[in-house]
Amino acid sequence: MSRRDSVRAVGNTRGASWVACFVLAVFAVAVLGVWMGVWGTEWRAIAGTGWQAPSWAHPLGTNRLGQDIFDRLLVSLSQAFTFGLPLAIGCTLLGGAVGLLAGWTEGRLPDRVLLGLVGIIEAMPVYVILGLLVLAWRDWSAGLAMAVMLVLWTPTARLMRVRAIELRQARFIEAARVAGAGRWRILIEHVLPHSAPLLLVQGSLIFITAIKAEVLLSFLGISLGDSMSFGFMLAEAADDVLAGQFWNFAAASLGLLALISSVQYWADRLQARMDPRRLGSALSLRVAPL
Repeated sequence: MSRRDSVRAVGNTRGASWVACFVLAVFAVAVLGVWMGVWGTEWRAIAGTGWQAPSWAHPLGTNRLGQDIFDRLLVSLSQAFTFGLPLAIGCTLLGGAVGLLAGWTEGRLPDRVLLGLVGIIEAMPVYVILGLLVLAWRDWSAGLAMAVMLVLWTPTARLMRVRAIELRQARFIEAARVAGAGRWRILIEHVLPHSAPLLLVQGSLIFITAIKAEVLLSFLGISLGDSMSFGFMLAEAADDVLAGQFWNFAAASLGLLALISSVQYWADRLQARMDPRRLGSALSLRVAPL
């Protein structure tokens, strides 16, 4: 690859990074506004006649009932973050802790027990777990959250176990042992910080998976609490499209696409930073911060 092509590739990557960052920043402000009650509070209200075109009063028009599509889009974004963020954080912390402990005790009893637990959970059908937890909790929202958290932490645990085993053999770990550092101190002060990028990547992927699960179930009509969702918007937009009205469908699908694509892009960038060989010679010239 020539130097000109390399510089062009770096420029394209930098531009995409700024776009993804801008989209996520806009979404974060929108979600914070909904959480604080600044906007999106009238998403249930009949704000006008059905299927109005976009206007100053209704930037994205109205749905069949006359509800403001823009307000419903903001609340759907809020629902995605409300459901996805806690699960991403919980699954990442749980999987990271289990994986680090298993890898640090490789071949011993804790490692064998934790690997057996991971294998059992991965062998269970996801929808069976979902159904059992929903019946136990008698609440779709809590049941789905528990099911997603129970299933999605295991890949992180396996990856972190491998990472811990690799780091155990690193020279700086040996130096810390020679200096008299204890096992747990090495694990917390040295192994965990060097595993943080991997945890960030896994957290981003879990966030995306949780959003997709929530959208799928809400599209099928399964209520996840008294709120709006991208899935509900897409479900009601099916009738709108048949009637030749596309604003509801466009808002829900493009909003969901922008959210998932932006998070996925940053997950890929983090993963590439963890393994510089994946960037290739073009991206090795990039000096801007991630």
